[in-house]
Amino acid sequence: MGVSAIKSLREKTGAGIMDCKSALQESGGDVTKAMDFLRTKGLATAAKKSGRATQEGSIASYIHAGGKMGVLLEVNCETDFVARNPEFQALVKDLGMQVAGANPAPRYVQKEDVPEELIQKERAIFRAQAIESKKPEAIIEKIVEGKVDKFVQSICLLEQSYVKDPQITIRELLAQSIAKVGENILIKRFVRYQLGEGEA
Repeated sequence: MGVSAIKSLREKTGAGIMDCKSALQESGGDVTKAMDFLRTKGLATAAKKSGRATQEGSIASYIHAGGKMGVLLEVNCETDFVARNPEFQALVKDLGMQVAGANPAPRYVQKEDVPEELIQKERAIFRAQAIESKKPEAIIEKIVEGKVDKFVQSICLLEQSYVKDPQITIRELLAQSIAKVGENILIKRFVRYQLGEGEA
C-alpha cells in the first residue's frame, strides 16, 4: 500500500497509520471506500463505548459573528487526561462552531430530547399542508411522517450534517472522535444566544 495513500487518508480522517493501512487494504486501495470503512469502524467502536460513564469533560464557549452570537456547550468524557487532550478540545470547539453556524440552529442534542408536544404540533401542520395540496389520502400519512422525521433531524445536533464536512453527521464525527481517543464522549447540553433574540 503506497505511503502517499496512507498519508492522504490519515490527513482526511485523523485515524491512526495502522488503521489507515488496513482500511486501504480492505478497500483495494480506494481512498473513498477506505474512508467509509473507517467511518463504519468508528461507529462500531463508539457503540461499544457508549455505555461507559462520562464524569470529566469541558464546558466551553464559542463566540461567533463579531460577538453577536454565542454558544455555551458541555461535552463529557471519561477521564481528565482526555479532557485536556488537544483533539478533545478541538472537537469541543468544532461542536460550538456547529451550534453557532448550523442552519437551522440545533435546539436539542438528540431525537429523544425533542418534546412530544412539539412533534405533535408539527405533525398537525404537515398533515394540514398535505390535505391542502390535495395529496391522495393513501399517501398523506407517509408524507407527514417523512416530514416529521426530517424536521426532528434538522433540530437535533447529533443528526445534523457537520458544517466542516457535510458528508458526515455530528453523530459520525463523535463516533470518529471516540475511536481516536479510546473513551466515550457525550454531548451533554448546549445553549445558543443570539443578540436581540429571546430563547433560541
